[in-house]
Amino acid sequence: MAKEQFVKEVADMEVDFPQWYTDVVLKTELVDYGPVKGTMVIRPYGYAIWENIQKELNERFRATGHENAYFPMFIPESYLKREAEHVEGFAPEVALVTHAGGEKLAENLVVRPTSETIICEMYAKWMQSYRDLPIKLNQWANVCRWEKTTRPFLRTSEFLWQEGHTVHATEEEAREETLTMLGVYREFAENVLAIPVFTGRKTEKEKFAGAKETYGMEAMMLDGKSLQAGTSHYLGQNFAKAFNMKFLDKDGAHKYGYSSSWGVSTRLIGALIMAHGDQRGLVLPPKVAPVQAIIVPVAAHKGGVNEKSQEVLSALLSVGVRAKCDTRDMSPGWKFNEWEMKGVPVRIEIGPRDLERGEAVLFRRDTLEKQTVKIEEIPAIVSALLPEIQAHMLEKSKKFRDSRVKNVYSVEEMLTALDGKNFTKAAWCGERACEEAIKEKTAASSRVMTEDELLSETCVCCGKPAKKNVLFARAY
Repeated sequence: MAKEQFVKEVADMEVDFPQWYTDVVLKTELVDYGPVKGTMVIRPYGYAIWENIQKELNERFRATGHENAYFPMFIPESYLKREAEHVEGFAPEVALVTHAGGEKLAENLVVRPTSETIICEMYAKWMQSYRDLPIKLNQWANVCRWEKTTRPFLRTSEFLWQEGHTVHATEEEAREETLTMLGVYREFAENVLAIPVFTGRKTEKEKFAGAKETYGMEAMMLDGKSLQAGTSHYLGQNFAKAFNMKFLDKDGAHKYGYSSSWGVSTRLIGALIMAHGDQRGLVLPPKVAPVQAIIVPVAAHKGGVNEKSQEVLSALLSVGVRAKCDTRDMSPGWKFNEWEMKGVPVRIEIGPRDLERGEAVLFRRDTLEKQTVKIEEIPAIVSALLPEIQAHMLEKSKKFRDSRVKNVYSVEEMLTALDGKNFTKAAWCGERACEEAIKEKTAASSRVMTEDELLSETCVCCGKPAKKNVLFARAY
């Protein structure tokens, strides 16, 4: 199939970005739609990306003293009601189990939208003394939030995530944990996903239901919209008091613990697509790419081509490169296009003429550049090239992001900048009414507050004294 025909299967990202996204997700076989509205089937190629994300994050979680555990997905409805703000925040998204085994249940069960309640119930059993603290657990799980408008990876009724939950003896420790994990997420986003992010505290309007403070990680997509890529919450003693999470302290007094929670989900795969993709499809950072190097034999029926391709494959695997050799009965051109669409960082082309010269052609997905290399040097060259591609992708994303953050001093200016597919930074008075007025006029929400010097002494919306700079953006 010709390249032009292949690309025609994907909408023009400059004309219809949402359709481009959907086309790429489906045609690269990351997901398919599930039979229940709002659900998705994550196919092997998509799940392999998720497994690489899990691997990288697990290393970071263990390094910061966390252990993995698992808690039930069914939660008594009464648990959710113990923390008033929490139940109010999640009530519209909750899925209830009312019958099981042909009988009505004595108490409705909630299919977990998040696990603070059931985990805090268990922590209350496990923590007796200050010696039992801190408890620092993480679980990889699925959650259910009944969404009205859905899109694969970005917003689905069921999705996969990790959720960390910790409890500490002091407020200082819990606050430190909250910010430490925000930092872990930021480092991961930049160094693994090659996505630069803004991190900071959310406004009261945007915070997690039941938290004292929420900190967010916001990533800019290629259409200028923001994607909340992760959150870290300082919960204070809200859940501790609701679930009687007490411990005997060193001074002999019983005290409530201080807790935190933090999480990222499969929407990170959506972020990868929309932060790095191009008109040909996916462009995957090497650290999470399921296949880092694909070998495509050219004129494979000719003597020695397949044999040499398999030798190169073995050599790449021996140096730790995730590599494959495509031996399917399809034309090389079709294979080139398919693997480009799937975002494989490096393609290696080996044909009869290449063999005669002892050479192969290397193609970089991030720059679309080709080079000729000696076959025996391929393992060393690819091993060095992968981190170079990773760094180049981050640098490219940083330049794009930084060029599209505009300081604004009026709502009209903000609207113009947003229409130009930018993030905006503005001084804000701290009043919810202004935040809501800005959203009504511009369709932009506050993403995170920044800690830099105030852009203006007055609020961008009402003219009252400003308290914080805020990033406002249209968001997924």
